[in-house]
Amino acid sequence: MFNLKNLFVLLFVSGFILGQQRQILHECQATKIRNFKQYENFLDTKYPGDQSIDVTYYGLNLNISYSPQQIIGAVRIDGKSLQDDLTNFFLDLQNSLTTDSVKSGNELLTFTHTNNKLNITLPAALNNGDAFSVTVYYHGVPGTSGFGSFEFSSHAGNPIIWTLSEPYGASDWFPCKDTPADKADSSDVVVTADEIFYTISNGSLVSDVNNGDGTRTIHWKNHHPIAHYLISLAMTNYEEYQNTFTFDGQTIPVRHFNWPENLDDSRRASLDKTVDMLQYYSETFGIYPYMDEKYGHAEFGWGGGMEHQTITSLGAYGETIIAHELAHQWFGDKVTCADWRNIWINEGFATYCEALWLGHAYGDDQYDNRIQTYMNYAKYAEGSIYVQNIGSVWEIFDYYRSYAKAAVVLHMLRGIIGDEAFFETLRTYLNKPGLAYNVATTEDFQAVAEEISGQDLDYFFSEWIYGENYPHYTLSWRRIHNNDGTYTAEITVNQSTNSTPRFFTMPLQFKIYTLGSDTLVTLFNNSLNQTFDVILEYEPTIVKFDPNNWILKDANQPTDIDEENNNPIKFELSQNYPNPFNPTTKISYSIPTASVIVPPKAGERSVVNVVLTVYNTLGQKVATLVNKKQSPGLYEVQFDASDLPSGIYFYTLRAGDFVATKKMILMK
Repeated sequence: MFNLKNLFVLLFVSGFILGQQRQILHECQATKIRNFKQYENFLDTKYPGDQSIDVTYYGLNLNISYSPQQIIGAVRIDGKSLQDDLTNFFLDLQNSLTTDSVKSGNELLTFTHTNNKLNITLPAALNNGDAFSVTVYYHGVPGTSGFGSFEFSSHAGNPIIWTLSEPYGASDWFPCKDTPADKADSSDVVVTADEIFYTISNGSLVSDVNNGDGTRTIHWKNHHPIAHYLISLAMTNYEEYQNTFTFDGQTIPVRHFNWPENLDDSRRASLDKTVDMLQYYSETFGIYPYMDEKYGHAEFGWGGGMEHQTITSLGAYGETIIAHELAHQWFGDKVTCADWRNIWINEGFATYCEALWLGHAYGDDQYDNRIQTYMNYAKYAEGSIYVQNIGSVWEIFDYYRSYAKAAVVLHMLRGIIGDEAFFETLRTYLNKPGLAYNVATTEDFQAVAEEISGQDLDYFFSEWIYGENYPHYTLSWRRIHNNDGTYTAEITVNQSTNSTPRFFTMPLQFKIYTLGSDTLVTLFNNSLNQTFDVILEYEPTIVKFDPNNWILKDANQPTDIDEENNNPIKFELSQNYPNPFNPTTKISYSIPTASVIVPPKAGERSVVNVVLTVYNTLGQKVATLVNKKQSPGLYEVQFDASDLPSGIYFYTLRAGDFVATKKMILMK
């Protein structure tokens, strides 16, 4: 899903940081019961679903009126008991809806409806594994919590009704078990409404009947496991534009339902790309998961997109949002996060797929550019990708963490295990028994990645999913001419101390240019301060860190240290870190021996006059961080901007004849 808040965030950050960049980003029964029990520890007060039952089917039969705005529902829920001697259970249903009765077959059941829970007493006690079926009859005005779980609105004077239940909105309009951990095996949606409405929902169209009384009844059937929040409605006077998609001899309709006033050549051109995306994703991840049904889009009145199973609800038609929501059919719908703490399994993967699509369609440079953009946003992330406060919808769907940083994590994993193992990991994850058409956690994905790559990746997932922030590296190197005629590039890696983890364990790539051939080496950095010796046949001249940009980081390119006096070879002013920052940041610089312009007195060291100042965009000096004579070496100072407003600032280093300026961003 891509939401309006994320859109506003991206617009603001793009204008504030990127300047010229105006691009808007915008992603079997026994096994199921066993997996659901596995996730019981994740459930809390924000997961009110009853853990004593397993829902196997939702059958929604709804009579919906636009004027007056109301819904009359009969929802059948089938399930199984997960314990012995089960005499009652509850479903989630908001108090704003009135429950008229509950039946099992023709038998009326006793119930209470308080605190947004519908408590139902069964006609007889059930043992573990016993099946039940109840139908809840209710009416009322549906709620609009979260992102707008059930909305009555209009377009060009025409009425429209639409739903968006993620994460906690499904119980605003139908009784359910409100947790993604428990997928139903199938579902039906039957809607009777004014004949002007064409109702769109999940799965395949079963029937469309004009009732002869000014109403029509439309029936959609979904044949696959589905999370409750992915059941959807979109209703208006749609005009359909259709493609087809064929893969491995199977063909499905690709159905796009548009507001008539918006269906023009530009819209058709955007929608046509869906087929190419279906082809690419099917080749990359495995065949589209719902080839016996359909895929398509239903235009709705929300300024983003929502990956409803087989029928994305869409309010914006840019290429990357279409790619994002389609990717969710694999990552989010076929395999769904077991709880909202692990939302990155949905959103991070779909966001990463935007970059994959751009790279496939337009070349590697477009992939690289999108990843760099994600990295820029990821540096704003606060807290862990694993969501700590699932009581807040905005915490769950924080763009910096759940989308951008999570996408970068996948990029970094690809760098660690290599392309072949990475894409095999994704395919295996999506098709592994127990995960396919089911739910998953971070640990499930980690286990697959370790199985396919043969690597222990606990350090990686621990620090990047459950940890906070990102590494800040200060690097230097020096060349040593060995007695046997070879050379050593001695590379020193220092990290700033972090909170959780204290430092980041990562394989680091260095490209070493020599007077002979160049070489790419990977060094495993597993301590706060570490030195590596790389033996080379030819004299090294330049060392570049992370040349392929695999790591989310702040870092200087390694400073060249003189072999004899252990001082830098040249002046260097590094980018501040973190950047953007609030309210403190660090600035490092180097002073080489050859820079000395102040002759030393007897007994004194060589020194140079150093001034480090900070200016605002008007050229006004706001701080002087250094103003003194300093000896050759590496230096780091901290800048505290607590008393300054958010904005762009520039810092300038003057040391002898050397002058350098860099930009930094304060964002409070």
